Amino acid sequence: MSDGEIAREQSEVWKNRLFPFVPMNDRQPKPRTRSITEIRGPYYASVTPTYLKELFEVFGEHIDGLKFSGGSFSLLPEEAVKKYLAIAHDAGIYVSTGGWIENVIVRAAHHVDDYIAEVKRLGFDYIELSTGFIQLPIPDLLRLVEKVKKAGLKAKPEIGIQFGAGGDTTREELEAEGTRDPQILIDTARAALDAGADIIMIESEGITENADPWRTDVAARIIKEVGQENVMFEAADPKVFEWYVKNYGIDINLFVDHSQIFQLECLRRGVWGTKSTFGRITTYR
Repeated sequence: MSDGEIAREQSEVWKNRLFPFVPMNDRQPKPRTRSITEIRGPYYASVTPTYLKELFEVFGEHIDGLKFSGGSFSLLPEEAVKKYLAIAHDAGIYVSTGGWIENVIVRAAHHVDDYIAEVKRLGFDYIELSTGFIQLPIPDLLRLVEKVKKAGLKAKPEIGIQFGAGGDTTREELEAEGTRDPQILIDTARAALDAGADIIMIESEGITENADPWRTDVAARIIKEVGQENVMFEAADPKVFEWYVKNYGIDINLFVDHSQIFQLECLRRGVWGTKSTFGRITTYR
């Protein structure tokens, strides 16, 4: 890619950044199809609309998606949810439900269509289809993908190798549950993509979370057999997202906590790093 082509790809915000004479790694401008950064919204830390608005005003160039976790949006007044979504959309950031449809399936499966319709009415862009806590046959997951797509929304299945993953389950409980064969994850991801899923979220538990040692072999198989562009890795720990960028480059898609935006972006851009990454994360366009 020539210098002129790179310049045309840069956003106005990035072209007008401070210290333009200091070389930094080039990233695809928003809306991105690679190097996606999705952040966790209100859940572990309460985030008000005002906080979120200011966060996006400062860091919005570096954020692609906002994810509500654990059905937290269901506890908020409708106007508050719409306010969050409007703030995100104004900053060019998509919004995902996060995992919660499994709760609807377990408690009121006959209301799945109502859930999808309500999510669309509120203005969400993605519905996450998480299967961490439940065992859902692949054909059933594919039917959910098709329902979401038919409703005009984007589908994001969340798949992992650790049964019972999510909700801060203890390591002891997860070890008792055991892990699935990675091939099941790979086969499920491929089938979901064939059914129309837009991207696959890879659950960290059993791979880089509550796993000693990390199952880096599983991450490598996923990237090789599903495709790096088709997956997003949960990496809500600096050591984890540093490992992914160090091993797969800045174009890896990552989900992090909202408190880690700057740290991840400095790593992607080659601005800063730890002893093992400082000055070593680069691109050639």
